[in-house]
Amino acid sequence: MQSKVCVIGLGTVGYPTAEYISKHGFNVCGYDIRPINSENFFTTTEWNKTPRDTKVYVIAVSSGLKGKKPDLTNLHDVCQKISNTNPDALVCMESTVPAGTCRKIAEKFGLPNFVHVPHRYWTGDPVNRGVKMLRVFGALNSQSSAKGLDFYKKLEIPLYIVPEIEIAEMCKIAENAYTYVRIAFVEGLRMVCEDLGLDFNKVRDACNTKWNIDLLEARDGIWGYCLPKDIRYLLHQSNSDPLLTGAIRTDARYKKKFGPKKQTE
Repeated sequence: MQSKVCVIGLGTVGYPTAEYISKHGFNVCGYDIRPINSENFFTTTEWNKTPRDTKVYVIAVSSGLKGKKPDLTNLHDVCQKISNTNPDALVCMESTVPAGTCRKIAEKFGLPNFVHVPHRYWTGDPVNRGVKMLRVFGALNSQSSAKGLDFYKKLEIPLYIVPEIEIAEMCKIAENAYTYVRIAFVEGLRMVCEDLGLDFNKVRDACNTKWNIDLLEARDGIWGYCLPKDIRYLLHQSNSDPLLTGAIRTDARYKKKFGPKKQTE
């Protein structure tokens, strides 16, 4: 008999995740507040139609910001639903969260089997940078670890196992904040070059001849959702780190000068 898995959140990451799990022999239910159709698995917008005997919940709901602070309302809502339905199921948090979130949520809602396996999904290359790629795995406790490792092994997803769930949480926001800072650096460099009348691209090409230098392109600013959100997650936990604050200010200044006239975060 196929084990039942409920994927919560069928957006950019959740939908391909549900399809991937379904193709690996699991009986998948996809839950989202918006109507989403699939030929490969059952979907619903009504929580009471998700199977009560679900063995694994995979959370792929977007976390957010409220002002400059993390807003985890959506995650608390779905974890409350899981707690009310089947608290002993394995909960796999794949959403990006600030360090310390998973343990607090697990304790608040009485979820003893909890792992964090943050996604690294890139829409630009879903084949090589999609659901199946090396991921960081952290668990609430040894029991959670055993159940989580068994689940992801069946999915054939390679894992880098860390000893604390908070390390997995910090790893994901650090990855995105690092990328943000790298982009902000070349944005600042381009503005300096412009002030001096130098061709930034020629400076960049010259710098990149050094073996340990890899300057990124300076495009039209840091837009999208994940990078601006995650650097603020890290900033929220670092008491106004000047490097992170400077990167955010640099990007804001750069976008006023070089960004497109019509763009949304």
